[in-house]
Amino acid sequence: MATYITLVNYTQKGIETIKQAPDRVNAARQRVRAAGGEFKAFYLTMGRYDAVVIVDAPSDEKVAASLLASGAQGTIHTETLRAFTEDEFRKIVAAMP
Repeated sequence: MATYITLVNYTQKGIETIKQAPDRVNAARQRVRAAGGEFKAFYLTMGRYDAVVIVDAPSDEKVAASLLASGAQGTIHTETLRAFTEDEFRKIVAAMP
């Protein structure tokens, strides 16, 4: 499975309904599981982003669908990065011409 790191910012609606945010995290966790993935971690962060989410998922399409469902609620904006482990990095570099 591939690893994805999602950087999250709350919208105005997300801040106004922040008390429901733990329930939204739980719903996202369930969506990821239902798609065959693993919700690895959620971190509330300080700085440019409000939160960071780390998931493992079987495909880009599954991640996209889950993120679209979360974004459709209007409470967050996201930026998602495909992450490669150190072992994957080493294999990529070793395969370079």
